[in-house]
Amino acid sequence: MRTALLILGFCILVPAVAAGLIAYDALREPADITFLNASNDPTRELWRAVNRKFIAEYAAETGLRVEIRQSHGGSASQARAILDGLQADVATLGFWFDTDMLRRGGLVAADWESRLPHRACPYHSTIVFVVRRGNPKNIRDWPDLVRDGMRVITPNPKTSGNGKLAFLAAWGTIRCRGGTDDEAREFVREFYSHVPVMDTGARGATTTFAQNGIGDVHLTWENEARLEVSESGGALEVVYPPISILAEPPVTVIDSVVDRRGTRAVAERYLLRLFDRPYQELLAENHLRPIDPEILAKYADRFPQIELFPITRIAAGWGAAQDRFFSLGGEFDQLYLPKQK
Repeated sequence: MRTALLILGFCILVPAVAAGLIAYDALREPADITFLNASNDPTRELWRAVNRKFIAEYAAETGLRVEIRQSHGGSASQARAILDGLQADVATLGFWFDTDMLRRGGLVAADWESRLPHRACPYHSTIVFVVRRGNPKNIRDWPDLVRDGMRVITPNPKTSGNGKLAFLAAWGTIRCRGGTDDEAREFVREFYSHVPVMDTGARGATTTFAQNGIGDVHLTWENEARLEVSESGGALEVVYPPISILAEPPVTVIDSVVDRRGTRAVAERYLLRLFDRPYQELLAENHLRPIDPEILAKYADRFPQIELFPITRIAAGWGAAQDRFFSLGGEFDQLYLPKQK
């Protein structure tokens, strides 16, 4: 009886202690500074690592506790959310035009690109292929995507930076190999006829391909591809095409928000740290290509050498690419015909 009571008491005590710890955690002192980072879909893991490091360093240097909140979604969707009132202190989106949209909306200063090193781009990336184990469809290059019966998963260019880059990569590979605009247009038209569904963001497309088993190949960011494969238990693998687009995602503080909330100093410090070597290493560890050439060389085994063409091979710049390819009535609207139900 006594033993039974002791066991019963222990069983009651353990949940009580656990509940107490949970309650203590919930009631801990609030942070001294809180700010929001609005980012694109496939960078969740990156910002967890960056935020953890920055919070610890900032506390050690200043004695202040920082809480960094995250918002993730398709790059264009995130930009629109900020314009519609999402109180983000910093934007770390996937596509230059989406960031510059905030300038045009009066939320970010005109000189946002020149306020940080390297045109405010702490890393670069590209679009690669994820295929089923053993690559049963023998997908090696962009022309393979339009073979009979091929099913391609890529997100919507209207809402996703990943989607825009996949479109531009498909168009650009034709032009960079000597094709004409008409040939690129026809290739991209055929390409989208092989897309059975378009999610609004990169992470949704990953779920469609990796978890729902739809499609033969998934076009995604290099870092998202690596994560997708590592979590697949050997069911997927990455294929690097010989050529793809050079993606240069920029970062910026949202001036209208940081000035109103008094978070400019910490937000600027947060973004500037991304260009320091320890954070450049974090980027490389998360399969994003750092701009520091020595760090990039150190992690060269993570980044196979392929031809990465700049946007200027097919447009005057990112803004011109947006206007030509993704504006209302632009090339994408003319080429993409949704499948009839």
